Amino acid sequence: MSDPQPSKTYPLHEALRAQKALRDMAGLGDEKFPVEAFVGMISDEIEALRKRGLSDQAIAEAVRKHSSIQLDAEDIQRNYAPPAQRQHGSE
Repeated sequence: MSDPQPSKTYPLHEALRAQKALRDMAGLGDEKFPVEAFVGMISDEIEALRKRGLSDQAIAEAVRKHSSIQLDAEDIQRNYAPPAQRQHGSE
């Protein structure tokens, strides 16, 4: 029996480029995410940063500093997805 072929994986920036091109072709605007979905999407990163000793406030500040997303520590605390609730791609 042969080994199954490994799954193809793509970096986030390439997935976003492809999605943007397809949305532009379809005449769709930028996709928007409610805070619940966004915090769920970044829960892997939140978990890793918490393990390094960063507070939810520091994480929220980093998000605000590096994007136009206005997130606060309470948003993270309310919407953080524990590992069992997350869908994972390949890291």
